[in-house]
Amino acid sequence: MMNLSEQLNDWKGRSMERISASKWYRTTRMADDITLIDEPYIKQFYRCNIWHIRGRHKDLLVDSGMGVVSLREHVALTAEKSVMAVASHTHFDHIGCHHEFPHRLVHKAEAELLAHPTRKNTLADPYVSDNIFDALPPQPYKSSEYAVKPAPASHLLEDGEVLTIGDRHFEVVHTPGHSPGGIALWEKATETLIAGDIVYDGPLVTDCYHSDMGDYIASMKRLLDIPVRTIHGGHFPSFDGQRLHEIINDFLKEHDK
Repeated sequence: MMNLSEQLNDWKGRSMERISASKWYRTTRMADDITLIDEPYIKQFYRCNIWHIRGRHKDLLVDSGMGVVSLREHVALTAEKSVMAVASHTHFDHIGCHHEFPHRLVHKAEAELLAHPTRKNTLADPYVSDNIFDALPPQPYKSSEYAVKPAPASHLLEDGEVLTIGDRHFEVVHTPGHSPGGIALWEKATETLIAGDIVYDGPLVTDCYHSDMGDYIASMKRLLDIPVRTIHGGHFPSFDGQRLHEIINDFLKEHDK
């Protein structure tokens, strides 16, 4: 028998519109052969930016969304070539489809979470409920039963290593603070930073169960030294280097006492 909370979620699920799998994802072509993939029926604060980067020999995918609809089945460009699927960190909204890709990369500090996700350690509990959606995924999805599937890493990332996809090279920048194994990827040739959740142009989250303010401040200071032209964050719209400095300086004024 369902408890009251489960009954309420079940009732909401029946009353809220459901979206077909074929319409769940949206793709937006950006500069420098980078494509934004997102899930428009998830409310913006919880909606992960999935970044697909074309390379000569293979492609790079940074994060993979909630996993409520198959990414490989419904976004063709994720299945065109061999893909390096990088987790910027291991919260539920960023790693839901990582199990669909054989080549999975994550910083060593969060390897255990990617391999053995739970509702608590991925933050699905307490955040995943019908309230984070404007319309629900197709049946048989139920928020009360949502869980990230295990996706053990095939490679553990280290700060400073370079990921090569043929003609493009991305340096791994370890950015702990939001989570212990958070990373950003820096492409010097295009002056592009794919930042994950350490910085984006929206309300930053500093109070997760494994967040650390000292690490967050150090990571923000480190990013100030990178000559960035374009930042693609884990949430909200992309922005430029000037805006990055504004966001970081405002953050440091508030937190670096």
